[in-house]
Amino acid sequence: MRLALDEARKAGDAGEVPVGALVLDREGQILGFGQNSCIRDCDISAHAEIKALRQAGRAVGNYRLTDCLLVVTLEPCPMCASAIVQARLAGLIFGARDKLAGAVVSATEYLDTPCASGHSVWHLGGVLGEASSALLQAFFAQRR
Repeated sequence: MRLALDEARKAGDAGEVPVGALVLDREGQILGFGQNSCIRDCDISAHAEIKALRQAGRAVGNYRLTDCLLVVTLEPCPMCASAIVQARLAGLIFGARDKLAGAVVSATEYLDTPCASGHSVWHLGGVLGEASSALLQAFFAQRR
């Protein structure tokens, strides 16, 4: 999570919402990093999770990331939660909850809803959640 927080800080320094992510294989090797870059890329799908999943997919040569783990500083939104399921990730660890758009435990529970793929993803939230929340709160306080 500390490495994901580093990515989040880089995003914040670039004027993006400070969210960072990484994908690990079953041995703990990092397959992909990501940080929010929606504004820089003029791309609504340039969330940290999506970017980390794309990089990991290229690293393994497959869009299916079975047995991999996504670590992200903020609870994923519905778009990212769907991508997590479609990538067939084994698990998700996130930092701060997102009361407005969180699709894992806050606004909805997408990963716990049966879907057509029949794939389920275990998840654990709150890992360095205070540090993740503080980073987001400082970013938005500065912009107001």
